[in-house]
Amino acid sequence: MKRILISTALLAGVLTYAGGFRVSLQGVKQLAMAHTSAHAEDASVAFFNPAGISFIPAKLSVAAGGFGAMSKVTYQNTSTYQTYETNNPIGTPVYAAIAYKVLDNVSVGFSFSTPFGSTIQWQDNWAGQEMVQKMSLKGMYFQPMVSVKLAPWASVGASYIYAKGSVDWDKAVTQFNGTLNIKDEKAKGHGVGLGFYFQPDKNWDISVAYRSPVDMKAENGVATFKISPALYPLVGLDANGQDKFKATLPLVEEFTVGATYKVTPNWKVSAEMNYQGWEKYDKLTLDFENAKVGNQADNTILTTPKNFKNSKTFRIGTEYKINSMIAGRLGWYYDQSPYEDKWFIPETPSFDAHVLTGGLGLKFGGLGVDLALAKSFPKARTFDNKYYNFAGQAKAQSFYFGLGVNYNLN
Repeated sequence: MKRILISTALLAGVLTYAGGFRVSLQGVKQLAMAHTSAHAEDASVAFFNPAGISFIPAKLSVAAGGFGAMSKVTYQNTSTYQTYETNNPIGTPVYAAIAYKVLDNVSVGFSFSTPFGSTIQWQDNWAGQEMVQKMSLKGMYFQPMVSVKLAPWASVGASYIYAKGSVDWDKAVTQFNGTLNIKDEKAKGHGVGLGFYFQPDKNWDISVAYRSPVDMKAENGVATFKISPALYPLVGLDANGQDKFKATLPLVEEFTVGATYKVTPNWKVSAEMNYQGWEKYDKLTLDFENAKVGNQADNTILTTPKNFKNSKTFRIGTEYKINSMIAGRLGWYYDQSPYEDKWFIPETPSFDAHVLTGGLGLKFGGLGVDLALAKSFPKARTFDNKYYNFAGQAKAQSFYFGLGVNYNLN
């Protein structure tokens, strides 16, 4: 029997962001300024650096927001010039956070975010259908945290990360004249966050943060084959054409160093560098209970290479307060893809990209309303992934918008 080739992108995010499957949309104000994060003005800082909640200028702060992410990927076979493109629904990442000063030097907080997730959907019967036809992902982070001021100008913070995720992935199995659905709705993992935040004087904010890897474990995944029932015994499936599987996907560690400088009381500039430890994602393994679809000795374990490498993102943003109610924001960042051209995969299409951002901030007393827009300019990729025997050129278009609110109460 010919072994089934399954391109295991299980639980991987699927927007066309450069940094693998990390979706950098956790604050509307932050996105407008190139998604820089050394801003301790409200509870939205909680996701980025738990230490920052100590410097929020309010006893109680809440923040929430959401985004629309529109993307399209185009694939062309460079030999035949046949072209296919995705028809993705709009991605809708969301976030919410709260921070409260228990004591003058002790603050607690909670952050909810969706840093991984969306849907990618290719045209029917496209050239890469054996890798992916459609994939839908949902990933959620729940982070309780505490921050302590070590001095009036310095704080330390820590958070616990509980992650939940689900995947629903369809692909063709042409050698059996059918399709395969991979689904798990209860994947979970755990991690921690650690940060330091400094305000050495009234002009500077400095943020140093670390988010640990989170191993997302799917313990009871279900693989459903839509093939002829006569083939069920051959493949090792039950009477419903199904089998169970287990898998672990590493959501890798991230280091962030950023600073904000107030050039004048109304104008500030932020810069930041993110380092992602993608090297840990060198392969992915699916362990099936009975199905003989693997490439290991017992035919039930399928391992596929990913060969991701560590990557960086460089960001610079600015804000100018036009008056006490209105602030304008602009930004630019450069995001590196974590894999080389030769490892390009259509489940997680990734590109080196320049991104321009902008937005407005509106203040009505303690209430703030933030708007943001971003346009990505991904670099086209010409690739020849010999493992999947998949070659051609890929291009992408991406556009994001966001609306957020925050409220500070003294």
